[in-house]
Amino acid sequence: MNIASLVRFKKRQEIYRAGEPVEAIYNVVSGVVKSFSVDPDGGERINTFLFAGDLLGLSEEGRYANSAEAITAVTAYRLPIPKLQRHLHREAELGFHVICKLCQEIREAQRHAFLVSRREALPKIVMFLQMLEQLQASRGEPTNEIHLPMDRTEIGEYVGMSLGAVSRAFRKLAADAVIELRNRQHVKIRNRAAFDELAGMPGGLAEGRRR
Repeated sequence: MNIASLVRFKKRQEIYRAGEPVEAIYNVVSGVVKSFSVDPDGGERINTFLFAGDLLGLSEEGRYANSAEAITAVTAYRLPIPKLQRHLHREAELGFHVICKLCQEIREAQRHAFLVSRREALPKIVMFLQMLEQLQASRGEPTNEIHLPMDRTEIGEYVGMSLGAVSRAFRKLAADAVIELRNRQHVKIRNRAAFDELAGMPGGLAEGRRR
């Protein structure tokens, strides 16, 4: 795509900050990005994680609506807004591609809103793992293990749980043999039936209802 330039960001490097004028949007080639907002008390609220193939840089009145940071080393195409607008007017296929990506973002936002609305800790974490597993499958990657490039704090910021609650939920799921933790970034599903029940059934296991 001749309107785009390839850019690279180091792990934990800021890509843009909420409120800055929008100069470009980005199409992730490799790596993982978090899009987040900052509460008045200074706490982060992660809105979404973005992976290869995702677009980031949505704006509100010409300014970035959220901040973005590279969780891992990231390579992305940078698409300057003026050039993108000209191409969108001329190339229907590009416009369709962008619309599809925006619709995908809307679906992800809806799924995130539903996940955060759940009160139980275990179903929240299982739904989060299920989301990552489905994303791996959609990219044609192996799903024998679920890869977590983000840390426990970021998971908590995304699902609306404290760091302690996230850690306890992972330990409980492992103790109940629902999942197996090879390390902090690799999870294997050991009991698919229990995993799917927690992800899809209101309330999940009794322990999940109590938390």
